[in-house]
Amino acid sequence: MKRTIAMLLSFALLAVACQKDDITVVTDTTSGATNGSGDNGSDTTTTVTTDYDRTVTIVYSTSGAATVRGAEGAVSATVSGNDVTIRNAGDEKVLYVLSGSTSDGFLKIYSGRKQGLQLNSVNISNSRGAAINVQGLEETPNKGKRVDVFLSGSSTLADGATYSLTPSTEDEKAAFFSEGQIVFSGNGTLTVNARGKAGVTSDDWVQFLSGATVNVSSSAGHGVRGKDYILVSGGTIDVSVSANGKKGFSSDSLIRFDAGETTIRLTGNTVVENGDTNRSNCIKADQVFEMNAGVLTVSNSGTGGKGISGDGVGYFRGGEVNVTVTGNNFGSSSGGGHGPWGGQSSNNSVGAKGIKFDGDIEISGGVITVMASKHEGIETKGTLTITGGEVYSQSSDDAINSASHMTITGGYVCAYSTGNDGLDANGNMYIKGGVVYAIGKASPEMAIDANTEGGYKLYVQGGIIFAIGSLENGAQLSQSCWQASSWSKNVWYSMKVGDETYLFKTPSSGGTKLVVSAASQPEVTSNVTTSSCGTEMLNGMVVTGATATGGNSVNLTTYSSGGGWGW
Repeated sequence: MKRTIAMLLSFALLAVACQKDDITVVTDTTSGATNGSGDNGSDTTTTVTTDYDRTVTIVYSTSGAATVRGAEGAVSATVSGNDVTIRNAGDEKVLYVLSGSTSDGFLKIYSGRKQGLQLNSVNISNSRGAAINVQGLEETPNKGKRVDVFLSGSSTLADGATYSLTPSTEDEKAAFFSEGQIVFSGNGTLTVNARGKAGVTSDDWVQFLSGATVNVSSSAGHGVRGKDYILVSGGTIDVSVSANGKKGFSSDSLIRFDAGETTIRLTGNTVVENGDTNRSNCIKADQVFEMNAGVLTVSNSGTGGKGISGDGVGYFRGGEVNVTVTGNNFGSSSGGGHGPWGGQSSNNSVGAKGIKFDGDIEISGGVITVMASKHEGIETKGTLTITGGEVYSQSSDDAINSASHMTITGGYVCAYSTGNDGLDANGNMYIKGGVVYAIGKASPEMAIDANTEGGYKLYVQGGIIFAIGSLENGAQLSQSCWQASSWSKNVWYSMKVGDETYLFKTPSSGGTKLVVSAASQPEVTSNVTTSSCGTEMLNGMVVTGATATGGNSVNLTTYSSGGGWGW
């Protein structure tokens, strides 16, 4: 007779349809790459159900052997001390209810069917391998089925420093490992302590739903890895990784945030092992990264460490993103030029960057704050497009850099470099709208730089621009620019354009010029006193909707852009 788990009625999931003997939660998940429009053409509907055919209870013991009840017929159990192995050779969907504690045991499941794991304040530590290991049946290896993990109370899982029980024909890659998908839900807490391998790994995908709290620490492997993708649909996730060359979140395809609160901290360094450079990344999505909603906070103090990175594209559409990277760069450099290494780095050199993608970056919403002390704040090897949102990037190298074209048509952008260019495009730079605050180091660096030496240009066609430092020479100024030959440090400036007033806090150092641009000549005043009203933005560097009193009027003259590199 089918059993319903009533405790799931309290789960704060996305959509719940209740019937007499059935509770179904339907949540939209994504597999594969996206085209950037929010519709990737390969969405699947995933159903979490509590409509199980059988319940098996497993109680671990600190003083004796584990007890298993409900395993019979096609669902068999083998128990040796607190080592529990389940084999489901039938067609039943089984819910395994785990409780109790053991410092020397595990749960291993062989199954050809989807299953549920209800963790009721269970504590499992296994010094010889994974605490929980879900496999496919022996006759269909590496074809594990989905595991719905329902959290109730406070549970812990820990693996061993060595994995001595793993058969040569099986994978066992984490303290909590599954060949199939893993979906976390519930209103409890799970803490995973990984000492031998990763914390949580699926050879398919991992999803977090609202209500669940999952804490992962790893001193040997990745924090959370979903081979096909990782999807955060809700919940609270906290990941700490101290292992060298590892990632907080890792996927061969997609990592997407639609809700929830996620914190990832890395202290491990980038290393070279067997000729391969293994990078320290808080988040590494090989194909697509999407930030749609929720709060994401990442920090990396390891050498060559990165906050968010990917081999493909990055989409920032909403939510709040906070990135802090404080580690030194990894490796050495070769050649001359600018930047913290003085030029082009050698093949084994890795920069400690805040956000870096090999493909394009598109920012259309949300609030992004990046602090990178040794290298670029935001970098793309493709194009960068900003149409909305709020972007603050501060670094000792280029604050925001694109290897190809950069286009800003909307939003609020502050690019603050203490050692190089504020905004730097190695193709054309187009500023068509939005509010842009760019701060560059003194010459030869500049506030806004385009690749004039490569035959490209800076195009100023609209928007509000407040720049500390010069603009790229040879720029095409469809919208007029004005300049002041000097500026004051660490004070507030007001810039009035029509009926709108913008307040800008100047830095302690930067280029020698102040350059502004708007649809009409603005009124600029220095050393103003700001009112308590208004909206503070861009890490406190800009205030909108406020009034300013006092100060000194700034004399502006027409800014013209000549030829050459701008150096």
